Order: sequence, then structure tokens, then C-alpha cells
Amino acid sequence: MSPVLGRGRSAPLVARLGSAGYLRKWFVLGALIGIVAGAGAVVFFTALQWATHLLLGVAAGYAPPSPFGEGNATGSAHFVRPWAIPLVVGLGGLLSGLIVFTLAPEAEGHGTDAAISAVHHNPRGVRARVSAVKIAASAIMIGAGGSGGREGPTAQISAGFGSMLARWLDLSPTDARIAVSVGVGSGIGSIFRTPLGGAVLGAEILYRDDIEAEALLPSLVASLVGFTIFGAVEGFSPIFGYLRGYHFRHPLELVYYGAIGLVAGLIGRLYSFSFHGAIKLTRRLPGARAVKPAVAGLMVGLLGLALPGVLGTGYGWVQRAMGASLLGLPLWVVLALPFAKILATSLSIGSGGSGGIFGPGMVIGAFVGAAAWRLLQHLPAVPHDPAPFVIVGMIACFGSIAHAPLAVLLMVVEMTGSLELLAPGMVAVALAVLVVGDRTIYTSQLRDRAESMVHRFRFGLPLLATIRVADALRSAPLVLSDDVSGGAAVARLVAARLSGAPVVDQRGRFRGAVDADVLRGRAPDVPTRAATDPLVPTVGAGAMLDEAVAALTQNERSWVAVLDEGRRVAGVVTMADVVRAYRAALESSLRRLGHVFGGAAAIAGRIDATSPLAGTAIGGAGLPLGAVVVTVQRGEHLIIPDDDTLLEPGDAVSVLAPRIHEAEVRAMLARPEGDTAFGASGGDDDGPGMV
Repeated sequence: MSPVLGRGRSAPLVARLGSAGYLRKWFVLGALIGIVAGAGAVVFFTALQWATHLLLGVAAGYAPPSPFGEGNATGSAHFVRPWAIPLVVGLGGLLSGLIVFTLAPEAEGHGTDAAISAVHHNPRGVRARVSAVKIAASAIMIGAGGSGGREGPTAQISAGFGSMLARWLDLSPTDARIAVSVGVGSGIGSIFRTPLGGAVLGAEILYRDDIEAEALLPSLVASLVGFTIFGAVEGFSPIFGYLRGYHFRHPLELVYYGAIGLVAGLIGRLYSFSFHGAIKLTRRLPGARAVKPAVAGLMVGLLGLALPGVLGTGYGWVQRAMGASLLGLPLWVVLALPFAKILATSLSIGSGGSGGIFGPGMVIGAFVGAAAWRLLQHLPAVPHDPAPFVIVGMIACFGSIAHAPLAVLLMVVEMTGSLELLAPGMVAVALAVLVVGDRTIYTSQLRDRAESMVHRFRFGLPLLATIRVADALRSAPLVLSDDVSGGAAVARLVAARLSGAPVVDQRGRFRGAVDADVLRGRAPDVPTRAATDPLVPTVGAGAMLDEAVAALTQNERSWVAVLDEGRRVAGVVTMADVVRAYRAALESSLRRLGHVFGGAAAIAGRIDATSPLAGTAIGGAGLPLGAVVVTVQRGEHLIIPDDDTLLEPGDAVSVLAPRIHEAEVRAMLARPEGDTAFGASGGDDDGPGMV
């Protein structure tokens, strides 16, 4: 069944979800995403186990140790065929690279950053094939011994499903962003058996200094469902077992945990620097992109011969570091492991291999804590076993460099089944965050919601949320049928002076958008449907204008299609339409304000060259006492002015002034346009596609 037909038959469901309240809607959508997150985690976990058994076990004769929740196997005591280790890791890198760069190049590297980017820029644009490619490529690379985490693939699976839901159900841009962020958190929470931490992670990991509060409740639903499904198949035991016998008793311990936090912050900065440096270096080096992970794999395999802890996920080695086995390792090995894991992960994933960087980040932090315990074990108040130091190191290192301290703190507590380390972990991660500063391992993170285009408009122009899209839309100048030939479509676009237009099927239902440049690159007799982009953002006619602005910020085109409940094109909205509708609503609000206060007047006009306001800053314009310039429209740009805003000829200005000064203000405007219109520019001739 085609996506369009599927959406058509699901129209009643879409309508019910659209009209449902926040709680009811996200209980349903969150549960759907959670089902896919849990099932996807099971599929990937199984694929990774088989790949590890066949590649490292059968081919290389080496079995890595496993953590408590996954069998607690001790692993091989030595390499049976040491010469095979570099070859197998290199082969895994080669196969992973070929799969990724042949089928879905966007699946390169770690999937979490790609999912974060999708949330901010195009939540409807994650292709379904990326998830399948990510599963295969990551299972092969990590199973062969490449250093990577399994959370990246699972995050991308459920985030991809959230994106697909946004397309199938025509979710609003805001809901689409939530769906993808919920997918990220529930996927990671499922594979790590950390439903609470995963839920918080989905909302926290999007920003360096903020949190997406709207995603918290949906993430809780999705993470719980995903955790239940994964646990029903793989078990509910915490990955690293239950920390028993430790009790926080002596305040001096906080000094040690604080020191671990400071060191973990520095190691986190090194991890970020090394990883991103490897990406830049790999891109500059000559050679096919698919081959570079193979070369990096050979190097990781050679490193693994000296330090086996760098191979694969490394979770089994973390389990060993928590117990008495740590004393059996030479001190130089314990001290070298954090740096070796950083190098191995930078090579494996930074070269273009497929896998996550979340898990390795926690393994690196665990090795930092293990090294600290070996160095400090004989000092007063140091715990008798290394587990507390290892756990706190995990929290501090990756919680700080990922700018997700709360989520990682909760996840590690869930992984170890202990609340005793909450206070030590809080101290360590707080100091680590101070050391890390603004550096981050995820380049797609924004600083805060104010840096997000969607939230910026909502914060700066709250009136947008009160205006319906139906009050701003215009008729679409051109709508193309998907069976029209590309040559004919180009001719119609040129005749209409458009660079693109909406495309509909034979039933009149929206299929996507097409651009003239794309059509020109294809044979003229190929139907338009072959060049149609089905991932473009849309907005419903019943939505509010802030949703249209969100869709416009996520769209490469200067227009967005407005759809009715039957997915038929009701019109289009451009930024000029948004400005015009906003000014009209603002004028209405000003008039109501004037009526409330009685003695105030809302005045609108356009400044020309003869106006005394032309070329002057508002603060020095000499407006009467009590007169306030509320908005200035310059072309298609709506400006919220301050005293330093320079007024120019052609600006459309709205002023709220005492009624006794109304005539004086009108005279200063020179070309008053009355109380009923703001004279917005950008008429109906700048239709869709005029870029």
C-alpha cells in the first residue's frame, strides 16, 4: 500500500488524533513509538550477538567478556589466533563502509547526532531505509570488534519511525519534532534497560543548556513500552547487576568523587576533540569513503591485541573493572584504557564506520573511575571495591560531554540498580560540566530553545499561536498532477514564473512538492511523481500560524502547502502571508487595547521620503510623550523595534499613542493609512516557489 493511500484511509484516525488533547494523543503515539523502539532494540541486539559470535568468535577465535545482565561471561583468557584480530576488525569496517555508502550515506557515523539534527531541521525527512542500513552496518562493525556503542542504531530506528509517523499521520511540525526526539530517548532507554533515564535523555540531549519539556511525557510512555518489550525478550536485570554492600558514609568521599569529576571532564573534552578531529582528518584524506573504515579497523585491531578492552562495546570490561578482577590488571593497562578507548572509537566511528558514541563515552568514564581507584585505593575513606568509582566515572564523563547530566545520572543508576551513588554522581557530573564548558560531542545540539528557529518565533511573537492558518493562506498559483510529464511540468512552472509547486495524485491528494531544477535533470517524458519530494513539511488548514512558521523554517522552499482533512491542497502560505496576518492580528489587539484604556489610539502608516521620521532612530524621532512604536515592517521582514531602530522610507509602522497626540503622530508619518490597514507589503503576486 502506498503511503498516500495509507494516509487517505487513515484520515479519520488523523482527524481524531489532531483533535485529541495532549495527554491522549501522546499516550497513543508514544506507545506506538515505544513498540518500535523495543522491537528494534531486540532486532539489533540479536543481530549484534550473532555478528559478534561469527566474526570475533568463529573467525578470530576470541570471545569478549559480557556484563551481568547479558550472561556475565568472563570471555577468552587469550587470543587463539592473534593474527586474525586486525583482519577481522578491518573486514568489519570494510563491510560496514560498503553497506553505508552504497545504500544510505546518511547512516555514516553515529546515529544519535543525525537524529538530533532531524529534530531541529527536518523531523519528517528521515528515510526509512536508514534504520535497516544502520542495523546491518553497526552490527557488523561492532560485532567484528570495532569500537562503538549500540545506542546509535537503536536511537535511529525509533527516531526514523517517529519521522515516518509524522509523514503518515501529517503531524504538525511541533508534534513531528516531539515524535523524533521521543524516538531517540526510547530507543536508547530500551537497549540499555533504562526507561526513566532514556525518557529524560530524549528531552535533554537536544540542547546544551536547556530541555525540551514538551517531549518528557511522551518519552516516558515510549521508553516504558520499549523497555517492557525488550525486557520481555532479553530480561529485565540491570546491565551491570546490583551494587550491594556500598553505603555512602563519609563526607571525605565527596572529595574523591569531585576529583573524578574534574578528571572525567578533561577526558570528555579529549574524547570530543579526538573524535571530531578524526572526522575532519578522514574527510581530508584521499581514497574511497567506503574503504577508510577498513583501514581504521586494521589499526583498532592492532591496538586491541595489546588492550582487548577497546574491542566491541567494552561493557564486559566495565563489569570486570567493577570487581576484584581490576586488581589482576597491570596498572599501566588500567591507566591506558581510557585513552586507548578514545583512540579506538575515534578511528572506528570517526572514519565513517557505523555505531554509537554514547556507550563508548560511558566506558571511557568507567575506565577513568577504575584508574582513579587503583591510584587512591589505600587512602582514607576510599571504598573497598572499585565499583563506586567506576560508576561515578561513567556518569561524569559522558554526562558532561553530552550535556545530558541528569539523563546519564539516571541511566547509570538504573544500570547498576543502586540509589546510593546519586549524591556522589551529582557532585562529580556538576564539576565535570564546569570543566567541559561549551564543548559537546554532539555537533547538532543547539545551545537552548531560544536558538531553535521554531521556539524563537514562539518566544518572540507569541501572537502567532492565536492566528489560524486559514486566515493567512492564499490560493496555490499552480498545482501539478503526478502523472504529468516532467517536460510539461517544467513548461507550466516557467509560464507561471515559479520554481516549484505542490503535486497531487489522481484523487487530488497531496503527494509532495517538485522543483523545476530537479525536473530539468530528468528525462522530459518521465512522470512528475518520479521527481516529487514526499518528505516536505506541510501544515493543516486548522492549525495555528506558529505551526506554519515552524514548517517554513524546516523547508528549503519559500512556501508551505496547506492541507485540509482529506489531504487536498487548500492553499499555500509564505512568510509574507505570515507577516500580513500577524500585522492584522496585532492591529486588532492594539485596537482592543485602545478601547480598554479609552484615551489611546492605534495608528498605522507608511513612512515616505518627506516624513520627518525617515532616516531617524526611534529614540531620537521626537515622538510625543506616551507614543510607542509597536512594529516596523520592512519589505517582508517584521521588526520588533527598540530605541536604536532606524526608520527608513517605505517602512510600514504601527504606533500606540495617547488620543490627544493622534493628529501629531499622523502628521509625522506623512502618509497615514488609517486605523484599518497596516499597508503590508508582499501582495498576492509572490506565490509559491518564487525563490
